[in-house]
This record gives sequence, C-alpha cells and structure tokens, in this order.
Amino acid sequence: MYQFTTVLIALCALFLSAVAAPLPADASVPQKRWNHTSGRGTWYHPGYGACGYQNGDNDAVVAMSIQSFNTAMCGQWVYIVDSATGQGVSAEIVDACESCDTNSLDMSPEVFQQLAPLSVGVIQIDW
Repeated sequence: MYQFTTVLIALCALFLSAVAAPLPADASVPQKRWNHTSGRGTWYHPGYGACGYQNGDNDAVVAMSIQSFNTAMCGQWVYIVDSATGQGVSAEIVDACESCDTNSLDMSPEVFQQLAPLSVGVIQIDW
C-alpha cells in the first residue's frame, strides 16, 4: 500500500509540474499562415454562411473568395489591415464570397466599421 501511495504522489507531482510549466514567450502570438496584399475590402449582411453558422451584422465575421475558400477555413481568424490607415481588426471566416477575388474579403458591418464608415463601401486591405 505504501508503494502505491508513493507512486501515485509522484505521478501527481509530475503532472502538476507539467501543467505549471511556463509557456514559450510567443505562445499567445498567432502564427501567420498566409499573407494577402492589395485586396478589396467590402461589407455585406451576414446570414447563414457556407460554414453552416448563422451570423448577423454585429458579429466579427468575414467571407473570403470562393476560389480560396474550403471548409477547413471555417472558424479560422484573420487580421485585416486598412492599407490607407494601418488600422487593423480581427474577424472569423464563416462564409464564401462569390464576387471576391483571391485577395479580397467581404466583411460584416461590425468589422468594416472598425476600419472605415460603411458609406465608403470599398477599401484596400491586406490580411
């Protein structure tokens, strides 16, 4: 019984030391998987998207070009930068955009308004 208790305590200590280990310094920094430049940023009213999610105007979501889109993109986050101002915003990919080229994104009003007024309609973006 004493041996079993000693082994159990040792395993618990090993587990707790692994859980308490510090993360690498860059663990919270998202890893860039691709880079798109000189795209068009437009806005749309999201609804039931290609990923199967129901979203609205107040959700931080985007649709990407149908040429680049696949279901593996669903739920991925992108960081979008207004090329003119340098202002940036993050949004989740939830839909495909048939009228977008490969460097362009269609953004919910929530996302677009963080970069420019809706009345502008189209901005140049990098993402």
